Amino acid sequence: MDAAAADDYIKARNSKALDMSETQSPPALKPKLKVERPKLYKVILFNDDFTPREFVVKVLQGEFRLSEDQALRVMTTAHRKGVCVVSVYPRDIAETKATRATDAGRALGFPLRFDVEPEE
Repeated sequence: MDAAAADDYIKARNSKALDMSETQSPPALKPKLKVERPKLYKVILFNDDFTPREFVVKVLQGEFRLSEDQALRVMTTAHRKGVCVVSVYPRDIAETKATRATDAGRALGFPLRFDVEPEE
């Protein structure tokens, strides 16, 4: 192919590209889905005068994966103030953990109580 033929080929290709771009519509955009974050719920520990402190610490460590130091602080705060927020989770996880922790106390006859309420 000589230079003149190459020029003719490039001009023809470019003119077809221009013709095609004028007739093509822009690609359809997919709407972005907005996914909301799940609402969070607080797991609250209530103080009682009958459940041994050591047992409360063990439940906090086992169910909520708190370190011994963190569990002691949560238990002490609940003891002094009457209640303490243990942790914050999506609703189903919070309810499951609160129920399991409360059931652990009830299984041994302790009035240990955890509850769930929405975070504001």
